[in-house]
Amino acid sequence: MEQSVDMDLVQSIYDTFSMQEQPLGQYSPLALAYIGDGIYDLVIRTLVVGKGNARANQLHKTVSSLVKAAAQAEMIQILQPYLTEEEKNVYHRGRNAKSYTKAKNASVIEYRMATGFEALMGYLYLNHSMERILELVSIGLQKG
Repeated sequence: MEQSVDMDLVQSIYDTFSMQEQPLGQYSPLALAYIGDGIYDLVIRTLVVGKGNARANQLHKTVSSLVKAAAQAEMIQILQPYLTEEEKNVYHRGRNAKSYTKAKNASVIEYRMATGFEALMGYLYLNHSMERILELVSIGLQKG
């Protein structure tokens, strides 16, 4: 049985706090990556906690191994053949964005690829495409 994501979290937040939706083109790639980092982290945390109760430090270790820059870089490489042209463009904009921070435990290339991946997650989230996020994360985890 196929499940669908019924609740549009973005719309619910906008409605609850009386916010106006902004055009997606208005967001910088790094702003998309910022929100995408949080959304991807939430998806992974939900998956890890859903597998059963565990000590908090073990949950943290498991989640950290999946959300670190190197893991995100690996995931986006796996996902490349599954991305639409629009999704590839968003990823490239994020990957090529000039960031003034760097990852502690990742190469520059991995960090930039991870930033592109996060920008894609943020773009999809703000575009009300949570089902697509879940589809891509599922493919990435299954094939990774």
